[in-house]
Amino acid sequence: MAVKILLVDDEILTRKTLEAFLVRKGFDVISAEDGHHATRLLKKYTPQIVITDIIMPEKNGIELILDIQKKYPSIKIIAISGGGKINASTHLNIAKDLGVHAIISKPVTDKDLLSAIEECLNN
Repeated sequence: MAVKILLVDDEILTRKTLEAFLVRKGFDVISAEDGHHATRLLKKYTPQIVITDIIMPEKNGIELILDIQKKYPSIKIIAISGGGKINASTHLNIAKDLGVHAIISKPVTDKDLLSAIEECLNN
């Protein structure tokens, strides 16, 4: 059975590119454009891994991470960020301090993404 991944990113090109790559690698992927949409999807689709951007309109990645940890503690989380108005490492360090399983700076490379997923699946 394929590993289920929920991919959350407001940048459509990033979301579609990562989704296509993950599907080609054999993952079962569903995507959302923000934290609100992701929250609705989590009620119907229980993934093993959530990959979420941090800076998004409506409900950002930090809020989503906190919700997932509270309601779905078994889901592994990978945080990604390009930084927004401050550098990416600041946002990613906050996510890491919250206990996400892996962090990746944008642009996300195939190698980094697969490595982070493997790390989630092995822990």
